[in-house]
Amino acid sequence: MQSPEASTAVSPTQIHLALAAFADEVIGTLAHLIAYVGALALFAILALGALGQLPDLRDDEPADKPGWSAADRSHPAFAVSRLDSSEKTASYTIFRHPEGGRRDALRWASEAGQPLAELEIYREGGEFDVARPATADLAVQMGLSAATTLEQAGLIDTKFGPVALFRPVGAAQGTRACLGYLKRSEEPALQISGFSCQGDTLPARRAAIACTLNRLTLLTSGNEPRLAELFARAELKRRACDSQGSSDWLLGAANAQLRGAL
Repeated sequence: MQSPEASTAVSPTQIHLALAAFADEVIGTLAHLIAYVGALALFAILALGALGQLPDLRDDEPADKPGWSAADRSHPAFAVSRLDSSEKTASYTIFRHPEGGRRDALRWASEAGQPLAELEIYREGGEFDVARPATADLAVQMGLSAATTLEQAGLIDTKFGPVALFRPVGAAQGTRACLGYLKRSEEPALQISGFSCQGDTLPARRAAIACTLNRLTLLTSGNEPRLAELFARAELKRRACDSQGSSDWLLGAANAQLRGAL
């Protein structure tokens, strides 16, 4: 007859069967949990996509890549020669873009701190957008909204060739308004732009811009021989400043091609 101790003993086979059943239960629970989390993630992705908040996974570059920033350690590459020793020195700021662009901005202000003129030399990098209207950036330079419509106000002749002038649409012919200007070069890829509020008459304001551009000189070209060549050729065409304006202003040309060689 079998003893009580023998009847209550658990065989190894029963232990293995119990452990296997427990393992199967744990695996099943984990599978259900993973499926549940996956379903939640799928619903979240669909919700973000429906709200238009899903980032573009096809873009290999980060969405929050930096833009223009002041380059305090960079040295000035340009200067505007003075007419006399009484002229105030302009502020000079350099901006750089991670994709290679550089902007050298010279600004003049009145005694009260009001902007009088600005000259910017933009050497383009990979950030340059061909589709963006050049006048949009010019309007911002002039302290206007980028949506402001500018109309051409003629051309002036400078050592860099013809330069297009612009003013806000609706500005009266006789009013004292600031004039913007824009000159683009394809080789090297460079854009000269800015504005001037100097002068009591329209010819005087045109003359002030032409004088500023004719006095613009290159201090250093770095590793850009085409930039040095551009300024060397321009120096051969330099002319004296005429504060009253001269008779060779090109007033009849209109609708210049902003992305061409103005």
